[in-house]
Amino acid sequence: MAIIDVTISQLSESVAEATLLNWHKQPGDAVAEDEILFEIETDKVIFDVPSPSSGIIFEILAGNGSTVLAGQVLARIDSEGVPVPSLTAPSETFETKTPDSQDSSPSKRNQEQKTLSMPSASRIMAETGLNPDQIRGTGKSGRITKGDVLAAIAADAEPAAPIPVQPPLQSAPARPIEAHREPPLLTERPEQRVPMTRLRSRIAERLLHSQATNAILTTFNEVNMLPVITLRNRYRETFEKEHGVKLGFMSFFVKATLQALRKYPVLNASVDGKDIVYHGYFDIGIAVSSPRGLVVPILRNADQMSIAEIERKVFDFSTKAKLGTLSLEELTGGTFSISNGGIFGSMLSTPIINPPQSAILGIHATKDRPVAENGEVVIRPMNYLALSYDHRIIDGKEAVLGLVAIKDALEDPARLLLDI
Repeated sequence: MAIIDVTISQLSESVAEATLLNWHKQPGDAVAEDEILFEIETDKVIFDVPSPSSGIIFEILAGNGSTVLAGQVLARIDSEGVPVPSLTAPSETFETKTPDSQDSSPSKRNQEQKTLSMPSASRIMAETGLNPDQIRGTGKSGRITKGDVLAAIAADAEPAAPIPVQPPLQSAPARPIEAHREPPLLTERPEQRVPMTRLRSRIAERLLHSQATNAILTTFNEVNMLPVITLRNRYRETFEKEHGVKLGFMSFFVKATLQALRKYPVLNASVDGKDIVYHGYFDIGIAVSSPRGLVVPILRNADQMSIAEIERKVFDFSTKAKLGTLSLEELTGGTFSISNGGIFGSMLSTPIINPPQSAILGIHATKDRPVAENGEVVIRPMNYLALSYDHRIIDGKEAVLGLVAIKDALEDPARLLLDI
């Protein structure tokens, strides 16, 4: 007997522990090398943990729902047990057959076309409704990998359809024995208690920490979006044909924000004890919603990215957030954040700073509103911008002027090209 320990590697610098969600194997089950054993949830992502060796599950030391640490032994595998051949392991691949395959003869079943896929790929295909027969597998023996599925989704010109989020299971109100039926008022007021996910718990913790440790103040301004809308409408079709991605509004907000951060570097700084850390790079966090809650993937070195690269990356972030496939690296770091509540119809809000950052820009819905121009009342597509900042290191003057710089760049997009 040769025992192999199953552990999880270092999670990340900011993640100390995780939750073991679901075992796919039980003691005594055969397992193939690299076959998925269980899922781990951190406060940022969910990821699969593969088997380090072929063999037999000898012992499981941490059950579903357990809190686990990096390097902790979670199970043991007897590598000298009879391994499952990689091509026939029942949980290694999934077969796509015709509906009447169960009633067909063995010879007929052998002639049927089978599509093999990795478990994570099969889960994503099931959630998105993709047909495995239309995806070319690049894995061993033509298996469909998670990367193949994500590539197929990204190749679609239309944004991925949102994954339906099923509400937590809700138990029906208990039915008392007929002779002791409770009054309607007691039976028609159901409640349910659902534990927070690790991500939701971490979000709550970080928001409370932000409000308790930062002197948060918010300044507002309004921006006439007509110049950006006109420019976008003029070049939208040409842009999509040239770059293979739709021209949205986020890239304009990112570019305008970068211009403001260059002029007022303290907006891109952070506090470390009694020191102010000025960052010589621009890693912009883009807040996106996911079935598990709000996540903030990072546009690294955003100042070096073109508008097309920004749009492509934002679309990639949105797709991965819906599928739950964002990596720890994509969610770690950031020097400034942008939150767009306008996609949900928000008119105005005061965004909370994402520590250790010192400022965040809130974008809202663009609506036609009456405004005064040259002594006349006209209708313009207006957007209210909000900049929340840490007043410990950012003075009101810098915050207001920074927001004005964003406004000026959006109302005259030529400034983004000329860097003025």
